Amino acid sequence: MSFKTLAAIAGASAILCGCATTPTTPPSTAVVAPYADSLAVSGRLNVRYIKNGNPESSTVKFDWKQDAQSTEVALFDPFGSKVANISVTPEGATLRQGGNKPPLTAPSIDALSARALGWALPVAGLRGWLQGHATAADGKPWSASPANSEVTTREGWHLQYTDWQPDSSPPRPKLIDAEHPGGGDVQQMALRIVISE
Repeated sequence: MSFKTLAAIAGASAILCGCATTPTTPPSTAVVAPYADSLAVSGRLNVRYIKNGNPESSTVKFDWKQDAQSTEVALFDPFGSKVANISVTPEGATLRQGGNKPPLTAPSIDALSARALGWALPVAGLRGWLQGHATAADGKPWSASPANSEVTTREGWHLQYTDWQPDSSPPRPKLIDAEHPGGGDVQQMALRIVISE
């Protein structure tokens, strides 16, 4: 057996022994920062759902801005072309699409986005979810941490925070999976939200 082969075996053994004896680090119990009315983030959103028995899916990039009174969401296709612009205020919701299409308005963004996009964008929930906050099924406020990363909301969404922004203290969400059983024409809705900031 050559010296190189022996060295390789010894190196592999050291690595394996090191792996076997290295203690695993428990997930951080640090909680996300308090909810803020103002937020600006970008990212990617994948939605999967079943509508009238047929599986559907869509992927968009988004720019999200909110303050205490309003939310502005710009949606782009994977190539960077703007698909829609959504504005939500206490007076109602407006959705503007590309081309010469007239803007659509409605009292509720959920109904408006379902009509225009085929799926309901849960804007009210996302204002908190993007920061790691939600209202739990029991009506109590909930805040995420790497050690406490799952909750079912009052509206029936199951949220799971599966990844976090690197070197962030307090922790900030990077990847959120959200699932809802749906209702009406849309069933088994699933969102995957990747926040790139």
